Amino acid sequence: MNQVGTDQAGPVLLERRGAVAEVTLNRPDQHNALDVALKERLVDVLADLADDVSVRAVVLTGAGRSFCVGQDLGEHAHLLHSDPATAFGTVGAHYSPIVSALATMPKPVIAAVNGTCVGAGLGFALACDLRVFAEGGKLGTAFSGIGLTADSGLSATLVQAVGRARAAELLLLGPMFSTEDAVAWGVAGRIVSPDEVLGTARELADRLAAGPTLAYAESKALLAEAAAGADLESVLAAEGAAQARLGLTADHQGAVRSFLAKERPSFTGE
Repeated sequence: MNQVGTDQAGPVLLERRGAVAEVTLNRPDQHNALDVALKERLVDVLADLADDVSVRAVVLTGAGRSFCVGQDLGEHAHLLHSDPATAFGTVGAHYSPIVSALATMPKPVIAAVNGTCVGAGLGFALACDLRVFAEGGKLGTAFSGIGLTADSGLSATLVQAVGRARAAELLLLGPMFSTEDAVAWGVAGRIVSPDEVLGTARELADRLAAGPTLAYAESKALLAEAAAGADLESVLAAEGAAQARLGLTADHQGAVRSFLAKERPSFTGE
């Protein structure tokens, strides 16, 4: 597989920083609203990053003052008028693959939530493994306000993050809430000043990119299985199989030798 290169133009920017790939939603004048061009490019970029073993951590952020305000409603209105039967094909073609790619990426993904984060944008952020939020940032579901229900996995990830009762309030009533509220309610993430969001996310990504990538991938899969409701017997069996696979990796064997030699381990992701 060829390594994913840098892309500094278009609706999705891609920058490589060593083993870290930085993906930026790039429609700042529209607060990174999701049109077809952006969604199609994001599907492709994330698929390539998932397959590229030279990438060991990913940062997802937005250009300008917003992370992502969800669907471009102007484009959606046009599709409703011109071809209403296919207007929601984007859910299966774009939103679901994007969220699945973020959640199942065999390496850590960090959302640098630099500003407003609404609708599918919130779904993207919650599909990532870690989040860095801008202080005072605004979040919301927004779907009920336009007569829709959730997409982008929010009906699952919101429940996992804040519990069913709070998730029902956020989805049915659709209030905007602050990043401080989100963290207080259980949405895991760090809150920093807006000008520190990307730098903090990069520091986390650099730390993770130097870690045991294959172990991170196994941990993500185990957490997903448990969140999906696997029983204890299934979880124990999955953990045992994952441990056995990792026991054959160079990272594990080298780390054990380093521990016995009282040295700091160095991980290669292999």
